[in-house]
Amino acid sequence: MAKRPSTVFVCQECGSQSPKWLGRCADCGAWNSLVEERAPSEDAGGGAAGAHRYAPAGASGGARLYSDIEIEQHARISTGIDEFDRVLGGGVVPGSLVLLGGEPGIGKSTLLLQAAANMARTAGAVLYSSGEESEHQIKSRGERLAVGRAPLYLLAETCLERILEEIARIRPALVIIDSVQTVFSLKFQSAPGSIGQVREAATQLLFTAKGQNIPTFLVGHITKDGSLAGPKALEHVVDTVLYFEGERHHSHRVVRAVKNRFGASSELGVFEMTSTGLRPVPNPSQMFLAERPVNAPGSAVLCSVEGSRPILVEVQALVSSSTYGNARRMASGIDQQRLTLLLAVLEKRAGLNLIGDDVFVNIAGGVTVDEPASDLGVVAAIASSVRNRVIPATTAMFGEVGLAGEVRGITQATLRVREAAQMGFRRCIMPAANIDPDARLKGSRSEEANIDPDACLPPSRQGRSGEPRPGSPGPQAVGGGSEGGGCELIGVRTVGEALDALLE
Repeated sequence: MAKRPSTVFVCQECGSQSPKWLGRCADCGAWNSLVEERAPSEDAGGGAAGAHRYAPAGASGGARLYSDIEIEQHARISTGIDEFDRVLGGGVVPGSLVLLGGEPGIGKSTLLLQAAANMARTAGAVLYSSGEESEHQIKSRGERLAVGRAPLYLLAETCLERILEEIARIRPALVIIDSVQTVFSLKFQSAPGSIGQVREAATQLLFTAKGQNIPTFLVGHITKDGSLAGPKALEHVVDTVLYFEGERHHSHRVVRAVKNRFGASSELGVFEMTSTGLRPVPNPSQMFLAERPVNAPGSAVLCSVEGSRPILVEVQALVSSSTYGNARRMASGIDQQRLTLLLAVLEKRAGLNLIGDDVFVNIAGGVTVDEPASDLGVVAAIASSVRNRVIPATTAMFGEVGLAGEVRGITQATLRVREAAQMGFRRCIMPAANIDPDARLKGSRSEEANIDPDACLPPSRQGRSGEPRPGSPGPQAVGGGSEGGGCELIGVRTVGEALDALLE
């Protein structure tokens, strides 16, 4: 006779279990986060997963010697969407488990349905299981996306055991679960979306994906603070974690990889939402700079890098006298605390008086930039607005700003300068450490951070690096000149030098 299921209290923040209810979790310290769940009895297992609910679907054996293991070379499967393949590292790896999170209505289901239709035409049958839409609703959306007669199986189901049975019956080339928070297991009596249910669903789907070599996509909900809902273990279990970002008032969407065992993390793909679905944007720099104002103070072009992709974005700043007692400092697209730090550096090291001014900084287009190399673009836009001076339209910049007012060298400088040159920019303000190796502190950056000054010059000008400009001992101009599409590199060591070079 089966034992009566015991009651446990599970923390919804960290997944910690307690035999009794506690007002505060003993492990993570979260208040009022313990929810009652009923643990299954010992003989309540079975079903599609086997005698034990955590039994892997594939064959298991003893330990093997490292040198005796042969690597199986499985070709990646293309999703048919270039930008999506880029974020995944070149395509979907067979047997991988991918988690895609994002705000409601951002386009997660649309993107995966497009990828499912493309892969169904090339790789074989695809199973799309939804716990949020009926089969008719999914097909109605598929007609708009021109899915056609691809071998795409639709399943409106939330029971985990039933989903596993369909996977075993169809043997698809790809499985999509939309979403993992709606899936529940009969072994647990808690509601779908709880810590136990999400952990059980992710674990069983992981064993199925690895054991049967079926790539699986999981759609995940996010909380009010933007993090993925459910236990943190969910992100540890999966192979790849993707975030779908974007503003509701903008047509573009961004897919960002924050974890990828089979590719580069922090990789980024840009899409445009249209009436027929998501369209890849091969040149995001052109899109983000398309509506840049001309001769407007407070506007600067920043060379940013996301993963292995250089992207030019516009940094906008507006500084005005405060009409209230306390000046306001607001940021959109950059970290608020980073903005406060840079304002302090401008006041202390560059001599700008911002105490009684409101400061507003925005990354145009709704994109988010979180790398230190964006510091120079932010301070340049703020100084341009304060002094009411226009930064030349053909000037781009990048660099990290330290608390002493120094401009520190950064990595991947070559990618940034090449992207600026390809977009028609004639001058690039950058850290002197990335141009002159002798100006670098020993061990401050890897050698890959330094670039060849001739790298961004046309062939007719290569090998003719210029000398420092007369009367300007600070900034170092290398390869000066704009003929033939060359990009003049201006190396700066301090914020003051950078502002003098930008606002001269």
